[in-house]
Amino acid sequence: MLEKKVAVIGAGLGGLSAAIRLAHAGYSVDLYDQQPTVGGKAGTKQIGEFRFDTGPSLLTMPPVFEQLFEEAGQRLADHLKFVPLAPICRYFFPDGTRLFSYSERERFAEEIEAKTLDSARALELYLDYGRRIYENTADLFLWHSLHELSSYLKVFSLKSLLNLGKIDALRSMDAANRSFFRDPRVVQLFDRYATYNGSSPYKVPATLNIIPYVEYGLGGYAVAGGIYAVPSALGRLARTLGVRLMLGTRVERILHQKRRIRGIRVGGENLDYDVVVSNADVLRTYEDLLEDPQARPARRYKALEPSSSGLVFFWGMKESFPELGVNNIFFSNDYPREFRELFVERVCPVDPTVYVNITSKVTPEDAPAEGENWFVLINAPCDAGQDWAEEAAASRERILSRLQGALGRPVAAAIAAEEVMGPRDIQRNTGSRLGSLYGISSNTSMAAFLRHPNRSRRYPGLYFCGGSVHPGGGMPLAILSGKIASDLIRRHEGAAG
Repeated sequence: MLEKKVAVIGAGLGGLSAAIRLAHAGYSVDLYDQQPTVGGKAGTKQIGEFRFDTGPSLLTMPPVFEQLFEEAGQRLADHLKFVPLAPICRYFFPDGTRLFSYSERERFAEEIEAKTLDSARALELYLDYGRRIYENTADLFLWHSLHELSSYLKVFSLKSLLNLGKIDALRSMDAANRSFFRDPRVVQLFDRYATYNGSSPYKVPATLNIIPYVEYGLGGYAVAGGIYAVPSALGRLARTLGVRLMLGTRVERILHQKRRIRGIRVGGENLDYDVVVSNADVLRTYEDLLEDPQARPARRYKALEPSSSGLVFFWGMKESFPELGVNNIFFSNDYPREFRELFVERVCPVDPTVYVNITSKVTPEDAPAEGENWFVLINAPCDAGQDWAEEAAASRERILSRLQGALGRPVAAAIAAEEVMGPRDIQRNTGSRLGSLYGISSNTSMAAFLRHPNRSRRYPGLYFCGGSVHPGGGMPLAILSGKIASDLIRRHEGAAG
């Protein structure tokens, strides 16, 4: 029997996950990406002596990554070093409060009780509540397809379905957080987790309070060598398993005959494949690769609200700031206004919450000895025709003012190297619709069910992975999307050969 051939379009974490698993299962796998490196949104950038990650900056759910290596017959520890963070993040509030968060419950509880109006007991109750949501949702919502009948016939799914009333889907994240905490600073701290999938805490269902539990219950990590070490290691693993990495190669079309997938077109040449996995954005897949913009899934996806985007300043700093850690958040004064500006007015916030990630705190080689590499991010709306040069210039001044006020020392004078990345850059570099970071937003109670399936019913032989499909955006979920897609291929496409 001939080996079944699979083309994976996109070398992001989802595409790498699918390629590794399929190659290990015996399929012949070719992995294509228009960029010269693997990683997708989890990329890397060098500016002079400074190296930066260009996307994710905190690693959670290590078992997801461990499982991927184990399924390929490898040990994660032989390829990557995850560095537990203590604190995970340093929070700077407008009133001058500085609060550190920890995965050690007692230590985090002491911070909450010492620096806010809330008690250690309130945090305990909240994290237990998040754990219950996780236990009732993880198996079905994260590890398996929501769009396959077989998923609902398993014992774990019946448990999840019987406990749907316990996942707090009928009130917003903010409403739930205010029911646990009375200090607005603590509410704001936990409301920010809506931004982990590009949504608003005032709209997203409280089910998403699973996210802070994952961070504090399972731990938050940096990676030695930066987050880019993860896709880099996965790329090496893929090659070891026989995956052909066709980097710097743009796929022009997905080919089909009477909608049955037959291959792809690259450089004007038609190449035969039995199966195609798209790690590209859903809308780009339909509109550009399939030339089927009127397909019902494409029209439905286009009608859904995109997630937020980001405006990023890469600052190579010629000085060190010992008061900062790997992850730092400088909160805005008016959080409801910030999200109204993002999702209603479609402008960058006048008073933005500022995130500063400094990988050189863990990997000193990322910056000169006397300096630091600052990845400075604010939440931004997706691209709707804004003047991004103007938005970036105004946001830069607001960010510098906020940082200088919080740190009590000049910041602008310490910037030795600088580049900016906005929504249009993100769309151009990654194909993400309108520069959205996570596909669609989760600003409805049914958002989890509205993500595109991992298997196409319209085009037999076409499968999807990545942040724009189930189970969602973020590193562990992207890895899981590749697992789900590869599991479905083995089930529906037959043996590898």
